[in-house]
Amino acid sequence: MTTPDEAIARLRAAATPENAAGMADYHKAPREYLGCAMPDLDPLVKSWRTEASVEERIALAAGLWDSNIHEAMIAASKLLTQARIPDHEEEVWQEFLRWVPAFDAWAIADHACNVGSRRLTAHPHRIETVEAWTTSPDKWTRRAALVVTLPYAKLTHPAPEDRAIRTRILTWAEAYVPDPDWFIQKSIAWWLRTLSVREPQTVLDFIAGPGQGMKAFARKDAVRKIRGISCRPPQPSQALPPKTNGPL
Repeated sequence: MTTPDEAIARLRAAATPENAAGMADYHKAPREYLGCAMPDLDPLVKSWRTEASVEERIALAAGLWDSNIHEAMIAASKLLTQARIPDHEEEVWQEFLRWVPAFDAWAIADHACNVGSRRLTAHPHRIETVEAWTTSPDKWTRRAALVVTLPYAKLTHPAPEDRAIRTRILTWAEAYVPDPDWFIQKSIAWWLRTLSVREPQTVLDFIAGPGQGMKAFARKDAVRKIRGISCRPPQPSQALPPKTNGPL
């Protein structure tokens, strides 16, 4: 089995130091950057996945994440991103939950949320845990609630229970609307834009109703895939139901 130290040595060997400073300036999070090109990570991760059991991959991912090296943290996420993890669902979910408080930049958070998304859709009752993030004082945790639930915006034929979760998530987005933070506004727009491919009218109704308070750039981003689609004008009476205090 490859150890975290050995894996980090491989990452350092693939580094491009002249790119590291630019990456640090772009992502702005206080950690080490090696300057690795993202496509260079995939063959390394593939080799580590092939040689290791799931338990060993979880341990390797934990060590890579704890290194606080940008590329290592992304590699950790890639190691645990898969549709099914027989007999190890809860261990991977718990490892993902351990990562959430460390989110401080979009790239790290988005790669990690790929892990969480798969574990969430495998066991939808975990939406209760995610909902608690929506009132976190940390903006990255709040943002993660929308990013990790993006699969529910992508469903073409959602079952009734999936549609209930989708509606529930839209109430979270509604609560986020007054937040002026760019990343929060962008996360609302991302979720709505993704949903607009399947349910354009739902998105138009949101924009015409609770979404009126979104920043202009976010409103524009949310509907940019709807252009050219024939939709009836938004009807105020068909706005989203009011937010409830309990589960739907």
